[in-house]
Amino acid sequence: MLAGTVIYAALSYLLMVVAFFFSRLRYLHMSVMVTIMVSDLFFPIYLYINREWGRRLFEEEEIFSFLIWMHVILIITLYLLYFLQIQTARGILKGNTTSRSEHHNQARGILIIRALVIVTGALLVEPEQGP
Repeated sequence: MLAGTVIYAALSYLLMVVAFFFSRLRYLHMSVMVTIMVSDLFFPIYLYINREWGRRLFEEEEIFSFLIWMHVILIITLYLLYFLQIQTARGILKGNTTSRSEHHNQARGILIIRALVIVTGALLVEPEQGP
């Protein structure tokens, strides 16, 4: 099950890269990007419900791990970039052509930060115990 979350994250990242390169197909691009953004917002909730974070963070004292804090800061950065990306997309839809280059640069940043979030998340995966 844990490998499934990493596979899901990797496949959704590949889908995001494809949508990035097919941005001319506006409805495909927008629907894929919005779907991935929404799923990224709810992914921590899914992990919180299905994992023992309290034991791992506090009992095993991983709360002091640099990797955990780097992962959290990258997630916050990703969410901030998503917010800015939506703002520039709204500008583009209203006809503001000057927002295009800003939107494109933010998209590159999102792809880089999201890749780092996936890598740090994969490094934090706790192997499942056997029966």
